[in-house]
Amino acid sequence: MGRRDWELVGAPNARDLGGLPTADGRRVRAGRLIRTPALGRLTDADLPVLGKLAPACVVDLRDASEMVVAPADRLVGEPRVVHLPVLDPAHPVFTYVSALLLGHDLEAYDELAREGTPAAMAAIYRWFVTGEAARAGFGTALRLAADADNLPLLFHCSAGKDRTGWLAVLLLTVLDVDPAAIRADYLCHNELTVSLREVLLEAMVGRQPALDPETVRPVLEVRPEYLDAAYDEVRRVHGSFDAYLRDGLGVTDEVRDALRDNLLE
Repeated sequence: MGRRDWELVGAPNARDLGGLPTADGRRVRAGRLIRTPALGRLTDADLPVLGKLAPACVVDLRDASEMVVAPADRLVGEPRVVHLPVLDPAHPVFTYVSALLLGHDLEAYDELAREGTPAAMAAIYRWFVTGEAARAGFGTALRLAADADNLPLLFHCSAGKDRTGWLAVLLLTVLDVDPAAIRADYLCHNELTVSLREVLLEAMVGRQPALDPETVRPVLEVRPEYLDAAYDEVRRVHGSFDAYLRDGLGVTDEVRDALRDNLLE
């Protein structure tokens, strides 16, 4: 089953990373790396599709505070489930975005509000590179993907766009996938979720009439500048992506070789 051979109604941005081309002419193996949003909204009709994907391991990047307010993931079979929370609930950018989405008072966030939600999202992506929980979670996820016993590997956060998107970038970069293909996969979230975003915006404004949809929209989208903020932080802190993988995430040469051996055609 390739990246366009299936769909999950309850997870419209779910996709197989298989088929993406590498710089040396190889391709990512189909059916090995599956990126999705949280699986709690899968329909009954989605479950046989998930069964055919047959993930051996499910990596959940959500924090417990997110999981407790969301429907439980609907899984098929008995995959290994690994929780790797990539979130800092005390970080002001995260609390600001959460307060915004929940319609809470934003008086304590004047500076962040002035900078705007696109700037807040870019700050979150920079944190993906430097935050302790982010480095631990993403590094562990890469090592899990290097173990053939964990394949197929399905990974997700809540919306399946930011934390999931950066983990996909990490995996595909290790595999030497063409940078343009990596960016295109990251950005296709917007195309796959057009209808869902408008429904979410309408519902949020219905509950909070004073809410400006254009303030919320940047949180529901992925944008090139978010990804570029993470890339810039990699260069600023580590100098190169290879150094970031090695020193920031603890990805050894052995792990890189195993990822390539197990995930490339």
